[in-house]
This record gives sequence, structure tokens and C-alpha cells, in this order.
Amino acid sequence: MTASFDAGQIAAVRNNAQTQSGTAELDPERIDVFLRASLSGLSGSMLLERVTGGQSNPTFFVTYSNRRLVLRKQPAGEILASAHAVDREYRVLSALERSKIPLPRVLLFYPDRDVVGTPFYVMERVEGRVFHEGALPGVAAADRRSMYLSMAGTLARLHRVDWNAAGLADYGKPGGYFDRQIKRWTRQWELSKTREIDEIEQIAVWLRANVPDSDETTICHGDFRIGNLMFHPQEPRVIAILDWELSTLGHPLADAAYSCLAWHTLPEWYGGIRGLDLRSLGIPSQEEYLACYYETAKTNARVSAFHIIFSLFRFAIILEGIAARAKSGNAAADNAEAVGSLSLAYARRAAELLAETK
Repeated sequence: MTASFDAGQIAAVRNNAQTQSGTAELDPERIDVFLRASLSGLSGSMLLERVTGGQSNPTFFVTYSNRRLVLRKQPAGEILASAHAVDREYRVLSALERSKIPLPRVLLFYPDRDVVGTPFYVMERVEGRVFHEGALPGVAAADRRSMYLSMAGTLARLHRVDWNAAGLADYGKPGGYFDRQIKRWTRQWELSKTREIDEIEQIAVWLRANVPDSDETTICHGDFRIGNLMFHPQEPRVIAILDWELSTLGHPLADAAYSCLAWHTLPEWYGGIRGLDLRSLGIPSQEEYLACYYETAKTNARVSAFHIIFSLFRFAIILEGIAARAKSGNAAADNAEAVGSLSLAYARRAAELLAETK
């Protein structure tokens, strides 16, 4: 549902909110009052905690004695047009609620700025494990393999959802995905770049000249990687796909290739697995991972060098946007400047792969 907030009607609700570090920009009393008026049955004091690790939409745990919630909002300050679209996140999560895709259950969306300073939505908190390193530290080797294959199967099942039947026919434009995306991310680069990176300019030219003929359309998550998945507390399977900010209707191989970037990037580059002993870790090769995806998706389409290079190009520009927000003091995480500096590394890796295709 889309919530409404009449401060006059609920001003009498008493606040017992508690906060932890990282929530200074929010008014916990106002959040508590709003949630008690919007969701029935909340009891006990409210504990507000910032969720660390994300570079996108600021996210907070909101905990009551009888209910555990998550609040996700836009960053404060000026943002690029179409970026940080929490309304789109809420919409796609709502639309997929009746599917068998593992998702957190959304509860409300609030479009105004009088509660937390930006639009936001609230969802149920899912209990599980989130890993920000592709090596999956602390996990048994056999479970690592199962977790990667669960990741592949989960993405394939998302791509098989009937987006028209789900009410998402206008969630994006069918067809022409890569042409639009190359234009979009080139434009984002011009708006957010903090320095010149020649490799990005060169790759943009190559991508425009080498778009594949295939024009399939599915629901695309847009940021499908290990760090945006929640795994069962003990079992090696995905129980929730998180962070839908970049979702749209698009080409499934864009998602599939993007989910493979860990095999092309180093551990210090956002938790990649390139250079690690994958066999001893129990992590499947990219080929094994994609074979599982293809089988579950029931597709004859195949990820090519174009799709991997496009994904590296796109993520380099996303990282540069993080660097730009850090420079403006509008970043979602304390390490945004360091993470944003990786845009050059991703661009150079894309250039290396491009050189290998010639």
C-alpha cells in the first residue's frame, strides 16, 4: 500500500525510540510515530540501526519487540534523474509478491519528504546471511558450490516470470535494451565523472558498434550479484533477492553477464574471485555457473564477450557515481570514496577483455 501521514491525527502517539550510530540524519521519533499509525500492532520501543555495506539507497533496520522491519530511502541531497528510484523498487517487489521468486515482503511506500527527508518504503526483515565477498568466507566448500548454483537458478527463475501477467508491461521498454543502456550509461558518465578515463570512452564506442542482434525481454534485476542476495541461515540456498533499485525490463543476458563479474575481478575489487583457487574453495567455474543458469532458464542464448564488457563498463560508471556522491558529501556509506575509485580498475579490465576479442 501507499501510506499517508497525518501528523495532526497521530501527534499523541508517545515515542520510545532508540537509535544506534549512523542514523543521525533521521528523526527516530517521527519514524516511530509514522509507523505506529501506519502498521497495526507494533509494541515496545523502537530500535533504529543503519545497515552498513551498501552504496546505494540508505537502509535501516527498524526493530520493535514484536516485529522486525527494514526502511529503505533515497540518499539526501541532489541525485541524478532516475537514480535511487525507491518507488520502482517498491513497485517491482509488490508485483512479484505472488511469484515464487524469493523476496522480502513490502508493506508500504511513502512518497513525501516529511518523515525521513526523502521518499521511502518499508518491508519485512528477512533473517539470513549476506556475503560481501565472492569467496563466501566461513562457508564449507560443498556449500559454496551449492550457493553459487542456487544463485544461478534464482536468476534464471526470475527471467522466466511473465512480466506482462505480473502487471509490469510499462516497467520498461521491450526491445532495444542494449542500445538504450549504452546511451544511458554514457550520459550518466558525463554527468557524474570525477576524472577522465579514456578506457570508458573507447569501450562506449565499441559497444555501440557491436550490439548483438538478440532482442529478448525479461524482468532484469540490474544489480544481481552475491552481495545483493540473502542466503538461508544454515542452508546453501537463496532466500531473498535484495536491492532492486536498477531493475527494469531488459535483456536477460545483461543480468546473467553482470552476475559473472566476480570471475573477472580481484578480491579487493568489491569482493571478486579472480585469481583465487576456486577448486579448493568449492566455487564453480563461470562456465559451470552459466550452464546451470541456461538449463534452468531453458534458453539457447549465451553470454558473450560483449555482455561481460558491457557489464564491466556499466559497473565502472556506477562506481564513478559513488565517487561523485562521496566528493559532494552525499554518499550512502563511509567507504564510498574508496569504492568509487575502483571505476578505473573496472574500466581497464573491460579494455583488457576488449583487446582479447580483437
